[in-house]
Amino acid sequence: MVRGLLQRPVRAGHIVACAALLVACTQIIHNEPINQPLATNAKQIVNELGRDVAAPNDETVVALSFSGGGTRAAAFSYGVLTGLEETPAPGGSRASLLDRVDFVTGVSGGSVLAAYFGLKKRKALADFKQRFLLRNAEEGLQMDLGLMNIARGLQGGVNDATLFPRWLDDNLFERATFKSLVSERRPLVWINASDIYNRAPFVFNRATFGALCSDLSTYPVSLAVAASAAVPVLFAPVVIQGYPGGCPVPLPPWVQQVQKDSNAPPLLRLYAEALERYHSGDVRYVKLLDGGIVDNYGLAAFTIARLVTDTPYGPLEAQEAVKLRRLLFVVVDSGRAPSGAWAKTVEGPSGANLITAASDTATASGAAGTYSAFEDSMNKWQQRLVAWRCRLSPEERSRLGAPPNWNCKDVRLYLTRLAFDQLAPDRAAALNAVETRLRLPPDQVEMLISAGRDVLINNTVFRSFAGSPHAAPPRSTPVAAPAGGARQAQVQ
Repeated sequence: MVRGLLQRPVRAGHIVACAALLVACTQIIHNEPINQPLATNAKQIVNELGRDVAAPNDETVVALSFSGGGTRAAAFSYGVLTGLEETPAPGGSRASLLDRVDFVTGVSGGSVLAAYFGLKKRKALADFKQRFLLRNAEEGLQMDLGLMNIARGLQGGVNDATLFPRWLDDNLFERATFKSLVSERRPLVWINASDIYNRAPFVFNRATFGALCSDLSTYPVSLAVAASAAVPVLFAPVVIQGYPGGCPVPLPPWVQQVQKDSNAPPLLRLYAEALERYHSGDVRYVKLLDGGIVDNYGLAAFTIARLVTDTPYGPLEAQEAVKLRRLLFVVVDSGRAPSGAWAKTVEGPSGANLITAASDTATASGAAGTYSAFEDSMNKWQQRLVAWRCRLSPEERSRLGAPPNWNCKDVRLYLTRLAFDQLAPDRAAALNAVETRLRLPPDQVEMLISAGRDVLINNTVFRSFAGSPHAAPPRSTPVAAPAGGARQAQVQ
């Protein structure tokens, strides 16, 4: 979200010097934590923290990752949902592939749609455009970089941690808490922020809140989404309190396993170390900002969910892992290409452009790394799934519901990325020019929705997945290449 929100060029030294004189005149921003401690009753703890696994009811499963990027990301991802809704699910039923979505992870602007879809399921398609995409979510926020706002930013954030969540509750989430998300069996939803002290992903899930000894079920969805979208300087960090004294929940064994594994992805290692600090009380107050700072795709959340279960099939249940034949993971990438004229001159970037360039560089490079690590994780997961299924005894197969003539090797995982660069150059350029704000003109919203739908239905990996259940997925490609393969035709 940073680029569009920090468009105004400034003379950094002059602004900072003047703003410093105003610091004493500004009011300190309060962002007191509101999360509650866990109960001590074991059964109640399970209800408060939520579930670890999803419960798909079909052999076909879809997982979605919505990247950051303000309303632009939400609209592009919404277009992908419309494409899924138009695609029939296999089996001859009236269901679409939208009804097969079992996992959704969201970051920043993408987390708004991820949370809303988790709460309303397919009904989200009916009113999300009117309730969010066509609304001004910057209403009541201070988004300019005048002297007074710079001064507030130096104190911790131009906007405190109450304004945006209040707008989200009034206009979209209606004060829903995570109880509404964790009590549902599908889809399993993860909202992702960044722990800026531990430099690690912060996932609003059972593992994180268990390490904090805190109650996930009572935490507002709006506040989690606001944390995920809290652009540095423009927003004060959202604060979460830990309750380590007499914590009734131990750390899961995988935390130490990840820390000892020299081959573990660095992002997962940072997350495991953060959980240990939460649980021990070394970090009493967790400060959260935009999830795109450390993981703009939110892919760590899915890998973490696999680790938490400590099984070859998690985050699926054993019965569903036996039934599974195809799983598609779609990464919806709303990032855009480099822009600005300062690369053509000796001077620059400076002021807001310098902040934007540094933020974009960190976000893009981090996203490429997490995608590559996730691709490797998916390949290993498929291998473990096949090995586990083929080791099952006839009795275990029967108990888990394997049908007659069941083929233990008949399970395929597909991974693809959808992005602007898979469109024709003129169309991609128009999308790249859209700002990453929390309000957009209606014509740009419609353009993004249409682009998301078109990129999905023309993607070669998606078309293979949606076709024959026995079709082999095309070879995956690096994150920098078009998701359907280097030779994929551009969508006009």
